[in-house]
Amino acid sequence: MTAFLSYIRGSLEELHLVRWPTQQQAVRLTLIVVGFIAVSAAFFGLVDAFLVEIIRTTFRS
Repeated sequence: MTAFLSYIRGSLEELHLVRWPTQQQAVRLTLIVVGFIAVSAAFFGLVDAFLVEIIRTTFRS
């Protein structure tokens, strides 16, 4: 049990040493991630639609 408590204490000490981002940085980085996800989703959606059309035309006999 003492090893576990020592681990918890050490973890909390490390968390106090972390340099957390400002609110402005956090918002900016969040928007970058959301934008990247939106662009990626649109790209893969278009690729998927293109491949579906290829498969439909290939097997339409």
